[in-house]
Amino acid sequence: MNPIDGTDRTQAAALAQRAADVAGTPGDDVPSPCVSVCRMDAERVFCIGCLRTIPEIAGWSRSDAASKRSVWRAIEVRASAQAALLRTTGGVTP
Repeated sequence: MNPIDGTDRTQAAALAQRAADVAGTPGDDVPSPCVSVCRMDAERVFCIGCLRTIPEIAGWSRSDAASKRSVWRAIEVRASAQAALLRTTGGVTP
């Protein structure tokens, strides 16, 4: 995964932790990952605010709780990878 433009290691680690917390919470009320930073990365793959893909964003309101948790788990993986990459590169995009 390429580092997402504008995301630093601290933001990525915080998003990974939030994702882990939400993905492991029971119940039907799953919060949206949106943080109102709605801009796609340079490759137009991930939102730089929440690390969701366009299909994940578009389908959110129609998704059931299990599907939403699955998106949160994917965000956790993406954000953890982002934080690790930024940690190993000193926060510099390779």
